[in-house]
Amino acid sequence: MGSNPITRVGIWPHPQKHEALRLARELILQLQARGVAVWLTEEGRARLTGVDVQGVCEPQDIGKQVELLVVLGGDGALLSAARAVARQEVPLLGVNVGHLGFLTELESGDVEGALERLLAGDFRLDSRLMLHSRVERQGKIVAEHLALNDVVITRTTFARMIRLRTFVGGEFVVEYMADGMIVATPTGSTAYSLSAGGPIVSPDVEAMVITAICPHTLAARSLVVPPREEIVIELAGRDEGMQLTVDGQEGVALRNTDRLLVEVAPYRTRLVRLHTRSFYTLLQSRLRRQPGEW
Repeated sequence: MGSNPITRVGIWPHPQKHEALRLARELILQLQARGVAVWLTEEGRARLTGVDVQGVCEPQDIGKQVELLVVLGGDGALLSAARAVARQEVPLLGVNVGHLGFLTELESGDVEGALERLLAGDFRLDSRLMLHSRVERQGKIVAEHLALNDVVITRTTFARMIRLRTFVGGEFVVEYMADGMIVATPTGSTAYSLSAGGPIVSPDVEAMVITAICPHTLAARSLVVPPREEIVIELAGRDEGMQLTVDGQEGVALRNTDRLLVEVAPYRTRLVRLHTRSFYTLLQSRLRRQPGEW
């Protein structure tokens, strides 16, 4: 990244994982012993009782206070943190104390050994495309979200299939009867989109991927869309039983005739990389695991 030392670090532990909280306590002490100011979110501070830090703030504000954010958990925790600091584009270091850890860079036992390199700024940054989605209802925007992985339209329990009219760059492309639709980034192409039959896209490729979920057709294929195009999905069906989910974590109920507008966000997620492994090496190590290894 550069030669400037890092003096303000945020710690974002998964609040429900004992190992993440234990590691957070150790890391705070190690950082403070090196003269580094440590910041926590309000939730992190509530979970780490008896620990003194230099600052506490809401999740959406921590990116304004720190030069590096260390996320202790798994991919879910990293996705949450990425959305919170997207506008500041603060570098994120993911430490895996979860199961898959596709986006994380270190395992929990590797953090102490990497600390000196991190504080010296001796790392590179992996810049990842994000999505900006808007829900339009009767001509008004009723919800907006940023996503690192995907935005997903789904039917809820017992709902019928959804009619999805899809436009790219203002031009009608296809209409599906399906259980839903996924719009994914290259980062998200190895998540839900992959499970739904979508392609794996290298994070070095600037694109969005549109994949229908269980379409009622014999000829359904994913679409790979250039980043300059806006995707619009028009809904038709009953007023109940549809929802939008963002990165599998945030959601909003949808209504008949709502429109979902998706474009590439003006912000990037910047992931700290210390290893030299390629995307394809990571792909092999993560996706070839056996069920008992999760």
